[in-house]
Amino acid sequence: MAQLRPHAVMMAGHAWDDYGLVDSGHGRKLERYGSYRFIRPEPQAMWQPRLGEWDAHGEFVPGSDEDGGGRWRYDKPVPQDGWPLRWRAVDFTAQCTPFRHLGFFPDMAPVWEWMRSQLDGEDDAETLNLFGYTGVGSLALSQCGKVTHVDASKKSVAQARENAALAGMEDRPIRWLVDDAAKFAAREVRRERRYDGIILDPPKFGRGPKGETWRLEQDLPDLVSDCRQLLDANSRFLFLTVYAVRMSSLALGGLLNEIFADLPGVIEHGDLSVQEEGEHGRFLPTAIFARWSNPS
Repeated sequence: MAQLRPHAVMMAGHAWDDYGLVDSGHGRKLERYGSYRFIRPEPQAMWQPRLGEWDAHGEFVPGSDEDGGGRWRYDKPVPQDGWPLRWRAVDFTAQCTPFRHLGFFPDMAPVWEWMRSQLDGEDDAETLNLFGYTGVGSLALSQCGKVTHVDASKKSVAQARENAALAGMEDRPIRWLVDDAAKFAAREVRRERRYDGIILDPPKFGRGPKGETWRLEQDLPDLVSDCRQLLDANSRFLFLTVYAVRMSSLALGGLLNEIFADLPGVIEHGDLSVQEEGEHGRFLPTAIFARWSNPS
């Protein structure tokens, strides 16, 4: 029986050559993406910035409502078609999007490392990436075997394919699918498919390619239940991240504890964070997560 560890865990991302959290505070953060610097809103940065002035190429100015909207304002030239970045051996394109993101989520870097560590030494594993966005996580997993990448956005999947080509990984065994994640998982259950690991990064609200509606609090339990049926006692992991919701990681851990009760392994929960660059860098929380792992 999987054991729920009650104490929260922090998974911290750190700077690498092409990304770093330079400073944060007053509800904003300053990040570097390659040779470009950007300011984005960050409500959890409630402290004082450490730098007197922030020199940035652009800033995302949020809209007046809580749920989104806004625009980029540029003070220096920025390539509108994007520019190349690298994480480990994975090359991909960063780009300022209308949703304040830059084409990938840098706080997921420790998650990519963790998943690969669960599959250490394997090159024939089969993993599933639901809500896979632009595919950096799928490319990271592809060194361990076959990956099925699912996202409802045709544009995101197209960008994922372009990232694979940029990284020289277009021949990796990855299935790129434009599909509703929940419906796909349910069909995989009916097909009696099995995976060694699953990552899911669902939005708070979304729509599938055929207009399907996703509401996290309402639909997540059924999706996690289907994911459980795609794993067995020899599978290695499931990793669930949730952003921008009024929810505790303990709630996610409790959900996994209920659904994964019949499997061996460990269930943990906590915060994703990114540490500022420099000595005594502060940890900026970005999301909550829950994960099941089965080392044995």
